[in-house]
Amino acid sequence: MTTRNSASLGTRKMLESAILIGIALVLNEFAKFNSTWIYGGSVTLGSIIPLVLISWRWGTRQGLFSALVFSILQMFLGLKNVMYGQNALQMIFIALLDYIVAFTVIGLAGIFRKRLINKLLALGLGVVLVCVLRFLCHFISGWLIWDALWPNDKGLSGMAYSLLYNGGYMLPETLIALAISLLLYVPLKRYWLGEDLVKA
Repeated sequence: MTTRNSASLGTRKMLESAILIGIALVLNEFAKFNSTWIYGGSVTLGSIIPLVLISWRWGTRQGLFSALVFSILQMFLGLKNVMYGQNALQMIFIALLDYIVAFTVIGLAGIFRKRLINKLLALGLGVVLVCVLRFLCHFISGWLIWDALWPNDKGLSGMAYSLLYNGGYMLPETLIALAISLLLYVPLKRYWLGEDLVKA
């Protein structure tokens, strides 16, 4: 690949990533259903799919970087949640577990792409993996931090309440993301696999 083609590809990677991060933010903010689940939370219309696509097209490194940028933007949009912490340590853990780590792991969605022959299976496993990792972050945060800040009024232990609260929205979030990504893969296969990218 020539230097010019390499530079052009690098520019395209950054532009695509920026556009897809923007789409993910719009989906996360405006295409969601609020507080209609078991104990609260919200479910989006596949807001992680643009980030999953970045990881598949451009690789895990770019996927993680883009998801990190998304997580930081999400944290600024939800800064009031971070400020609920009663001390600096709680604020740091809320920022990490509910934003930075929870959303950055989405960049791992392409981890099975080159490891499995069946690409649909690889995509499905990737989506499920990152949703499970995200759920674990929110679950730990809910159990260890939010329960200390606001004990639930349901008479449940912090662990049980966090499991029900976070599982109540992460399960449909996972199923929606899985369904949309698999439906989009077949007609847009060459884009998922990056076959449209210029190679010389």
